[in-house]
Amino acid sequence: MGGLGAEGGHVSRVVRPALVLAAHGTRSAAGEAALEGLAALVARQRPGCRVELAYLEISRPRLSDVLAEMAGAAVVVPLLLAGGYHIHQDIPGIVAGTGAVVARHLGPHPLLTSALVRRLGALRPADSVILGAAGSSDPGALAEVRAAARMLAVRLARPVTAAFASAGTPTLAEVMERARSGSASRVVIASYLLAPGYFHDRLEAAGADLVSPPLGPDPALAGLVWHRYDESLGNRSAA
Repeated sequence: MGGLGAEGGHVSRVVRPALVLAAHGTRSAAGEAALEGLAALVARQRPGCRVELAYLEISRPRLSDVLAEMAGAAVVVPLLLAGGYHIHQDIPGIVAGTGAVVARHLGPHPLLTSALVRRLGALRPADSVILGAAGSSDPGALAEVRAAARMLAVRLARPVTAAFASAGTPTLAEVMERARSGSASRVVIASYLLAPGYFHDRLEAAGADLVSPPLGPDPALAGLVWHRYDESLGNRSAA
C-alpha cells in the first residue's frame, strides 16, 4: 500500500485496500436488490474506499472474477451471518493466491442485534420471539446462531429461541408448535437473514403472527462490515 510521496510537492496519501463483499447469491431479484442496497450503504459510509459486491454462486459477478480484475490489495468481507462450508472451504479456496485478505464473517455481533431490534419494531409483552435462520450442517454455525439468539434475548429482556428452516435443530416447525401450545398472545419470528429469497419465504410460511423483514440495508449492518474490514487490517479501534 502506498501513494505519492512528499517529494516534488506531492501530498502523501495512504491507499486503503478495496473492500469486496462476498454474498452467497440468490435467485430472488428482491434479494439481489437488498444486497446491492447494502453495498451502496457500505460505500457511502467511507466514500474514499473502493467497494465491490460479488457472489459465491447463482448471482453475478462471481467473487473469483472480481478478485481476478483487482489491481491492488483487497479485503474480502463475507456477507454471511454464521460459519460453515462457504467460510471454511469455499471462500479460502477462491481467495488463495490472489493476495486478498479474508475478514471474519458477520455474526454474532451486537450490531446485528441492533439491526434485528430495529426490524422487529414494537413488541407486545406476551409475544413469543423466535430467531429464524437458514440452518447449517456445521455445528459451529448453529452455535453462532444460538449465541445471536441469546444476545437478542438480553436486548429484548425476554426469551428468544433459535430455530432453523433447513438443516439444524430445533427446526422452525418444532419451535412454532411449542410456541403455539404456550400462553403467548402472538408468535413473532425475527428474520436472521440478510435478504429476501427462499429461506425468508420459508419463515413467512411457518405460520407466525409476524415475521420481521430481512436485515437488508441497515446502518448498523454497514458499520459491522467496516468493523470486520478494520479487524482484518489490525485496526480494532475503528467500527
